[in-house]
Amino acid sequence: MEYSRKTPEEPVQNRSFQEYSWPFWPVVPIYPYSQRRTLRTEVVPNTIWTFEQVQGILYVVVPIRMTVVKLKKGGLLVYAPVAPTPECLRLMQELVVKYGDVKYIILPTISGIEHKVFVGPFARKFPKAQVFVAPGQWSFPINLPLSWLGLPAQRTHILPQDSRNTPFFDEFDYQILGPLALGIGRFAEVAFFHRGSQTLLVTDTIVSIPDSPPAIVQLDPYPLLFHAKDDTFHKVEDHEITRRRGWQRISLFSFYFRPSVLDTVELADAFRDSWQAPDRSKKAYFGIYPFKWKPNWQQCFEALRGNGRLFVAPILQTLILNRAPEETLIWANQVSQWNFNRIIPCHFDSPIMATPSQFRQAFTFLEKTSEGLLPQADFELLLEINDLLNRFKITPPAKPKV
Repeated sequence: MEYSRKTPEEPVQNRSFQEYSWPFWPVVPIYPYSQRRTLRTEVVPNTIWTFEQVQGILYVVVPIRMTVVKLKKGGLLVYAPVAPTPECLRLMQELVVKYGDVKYIILPTISGIEHKVFVGPFARKFPKAQVFVAPGQWSFPINLPLSWLGLPAQRTHILPQDSRNTPFFDEFDYQILGPLALGIGRFAEVAFFHRGSQTLLVTDTIVSIPDSPPAIVQLDPYPLLFHAKDDTFHKVEDHEITRRRGWQRISLFSFYFRPSVLDTVELADAFRDSWQAPDRSKKAYFGIYPFKWKPNWQQCFEALRGNGRLFVAPILQTLILNRAPEETLIWANQVSQWNFNRIIPCHFDSPIMATPSQFRQAFTFLEKTSEGLLPQADFELLLEINDLLNRFKITPPAKPKV
């Protein structure tokens, strides 16, 4: 698979922490908490830009991405907003001055709280923008009205099933997957197709992993160095190989939670060993590192990455999309009818030069004739979670492959 790369714009140095401030981080208290850097990249000259930040738990950090598209008649469409920090808004304002105000803001998911939490604050910064959200929105533990979740009541609309009934149909088409019933909640995603640039925008369904850490992750390399350790006693130095090793292990954590090449250490032993750790600072969790990587861990990463192929995240394969295989495949077939040559997901690699047939190939795990693209040995923890969900009837069971 070939890649189209654009060099990220150089981040402005020596700005105060206020530039990166995100005061509402307690709503979703995940790393990097109150300080979020933003990196803007021009993907299609004078047409499409991505805005990247990072998010994660226990230093398992990955990019989260917003896409901005210039409209032919002036103005901008924003797909899946990120945190509107002062830095992010400054970078947005540069586009607004040149291309016009934000006209449309799209929330393309109903379950991804890491996307939903930013829509209300972002919309308030652009009071002329109309907000369009995926149908079937819900919240937990209480299902609240969208206005109670911070979305502006007078200018928030549900995306109609027929994309022709939207004010941006002259430039965009879209297909809605779901909402899929999952017991306590629902899952949905809206894939957008920008005809002029032949670009597909997706949220969580499709990903591809770069071999090296993305630029946004390298702005603060500490998480990469933390996960580059083989065990508690391993002292690492900051260089390119170390960062790459940390990124590849972060990717395994992100997709499998507990890959087959990872041994966990008993907590009591991890506490005891922490006294001999090279770094016993608070930032390093006082030296506690309850993991040991097996020598063949990199083979596991290469099998997951597959030379940069498109694939569906294991958690979606095991716990969500297999609850509605027929509906998912119908959606994948519909999306595959568009003549896109570029995909911009909200996470991991971007942009990805890929064809509709490569997109469709990623969903063959739902078909009887396919064994799936990923090694099944690494699905052990996800399958255990699936069994628990089924046993306690928290979610409906998986349906047979189509």
